[in-house]
Amino acid sequence: MPELPEVETVLRTLENQIKDRQITKVHVYYDKLILGDAREFEEKMTGEHFREFERRGKYLIFRMDHVTFVSHLRMEGKYYLMKPEEPLTRHMHAVFDLDDGRQLRYNDTRKFGRMKLYPLDYDFTVLKDLGPEPFWPSFNAQYMHAYRKGRSEPIKSMLLDQSFAAGIGNIYADEICAACHIRPGRSVKYLTKKDDENIVRETKRILKEAIAAGGTTIRTYTSSLGVTGRFQTECTVHMQKICPRCGSAIKVKYIGGRSSYYCPHCQK
Repeated sequence: MPELPEVETVLRTLENQIKDRQITKVHVYYDKLILGDAREFEEKMTGEHFREFERRGKYLIFRMDHVTFVSHLRMEGKYYLMKPEEPLTRHMHAVFDLDDGRQLRYNDTRKFGRMKLYPLDYDFTVLKDLGPEPFWPSFNAQYMHAYRKGRSEPIKSMLLDQSFAAGIGNIYADEICAACHIRPGRSVKYLTKKDDENIVRETKRILKEAIAAGGTTIRTYTSSLGVTGRFQTECTVHMQKICPRCGSAIKVKYIGGRSSYYCPHCQK
């Protein structure tokens, strides 16, 4: 699943490509993609311009002229900018005709992605069950200490909990734990205040570096807009076999149903 850096990369690439472009026609070929009435979605989006580009967690947010268009890529959602004469595949479930002759096509092999329209001024900072952005000032050691008080789940599970922080996924949770020398299975009740400070600092650093690198291209997820992530070359534990710091074999443990990579020597 694309995580915060990948979604940010897609968003900024789209901003560079389609900012202020007008939608001349919308075709929705899979109605369940739309949370709401698909025909109403087509009608309301026709004639709108892509004005402002935002991200909240893993949600792409497009402020149009009169509505806000929100897209969640889920597992396999991708956007393509293509010419109308190029073949339309069976996994392209929505097509936006643009005023410059191109088409913005949404492709989703597993059909898990969703789109929804909101009022133009909708405040996404208060989305239900979505915690602070890792780059917000409110995401700090004091917040983390207060959040984990009375909890006992593994640190990996807390990092993946979107109500704790928005946008962190499996790859970056592993890398954060590795950078802080903490095993992903350690209970949060055994973390120290120094651990809180380290986790917050390394979360911000790792995500910032991943965004600068264009995200991580692993398995089936790649940016379909001409951007290929390079952060996979910086991963110290995730999908790795040998720890680059000590040379020990990387181990894998399943935590909450997710594969968790760690170095048994460097992570205590």
